[in-house]
Amino acid sequence: MTYRNRIQTSVELIGAYILAGFWILPLLYAFWAAFHSSSDAMHFDIFSPLTLDNFREAWSQAPFARFSLNTFLLVSFILPGQLLISTLAAYAFVRFKFTGANVAFALVLVQLMITPEILIVQNYVTLSKLSLVDTISGMGLPYIASAFCIFLLRQAFKSIPKELEDAAELEGCGTMSILWKVYVPLATPTYIAFSLVSVSHHWNNFLWPLIISNSVETRPLTVGLGIFAAPESGVEWSILSAATLMSVAPLLIAFLIFQKQFVQSFMQAGIK
Repeated sequence: MTYRNRIQTSVELIGAYILAGFWILPLLYAFWAAFHSSSDAMHFDIFSPLTLDNFREAWSQAPFARFSLNTFLLVSFILPGQLLISTLAAYAFVRFKFTGANVAFALVLVQLMITPEILIVQNYVTLSKLSLVDTISGMGLPYIASAFCIFLLRQAFKSIPKELEDAAELEGCGTMSILWKVYVPLATPTYIAFSLVSVSHHWNNFLWPLIISNSVETRPLTVGLGIFAAPESGVEWSILSAATLMSVAPLLIAFLIFQKQFVQSFMQAGIK
């Protein structure tokens, strides 16, 4: 490695650490405030006493157990639907040659360029006609067909050698058997990587759930936390920080435990 390359690598490394520092600062403050009283939250005294009262207070002031269950049901409804529909669509694009295949795939790619926020009004009108407003299924239905997932799986399926499919046919496998026994297992890193992206996105999604949910029975964590963070009497930052940590704790714990597997899945799937 030349001297110039070493300098460039050092600069990039320093820049990455600086960006990481800016990214983690809000989380560090949330941890500090959540475990300290309101009077100590704004004073970084290392000897100030720790407390769990903020978590108890936040848990008693809002139904976070129900919000957590709603969020879990939402992502559990969306992800299997996305994987099933995208698997069948990607397999059709790769295996079958039909008239208009390129046009159909181009329309899928167009969906990637349309932000979900643009379709909020039309989605709300459609779900209202179907009587699915203020329901978990209505909240997740617009996301079931994922163009991003179809694109990723199509690229993963195209990289699978044709010889494996021919060998499966010689063994007597039909069309669907080839899909489930050859294509799906070999695309496992792509499935894992997309699942992580999907769960993280829909766990943290706020605008659409805010519009479509009207009751405690359907509100996810993000909407519940948003309402909890806007009291008329003012904001208690310590209690709010505790509520925030309870909301992000499942994703944070999962990442800390499986971070190696996460990184490997993203690298193998080609997601950056």
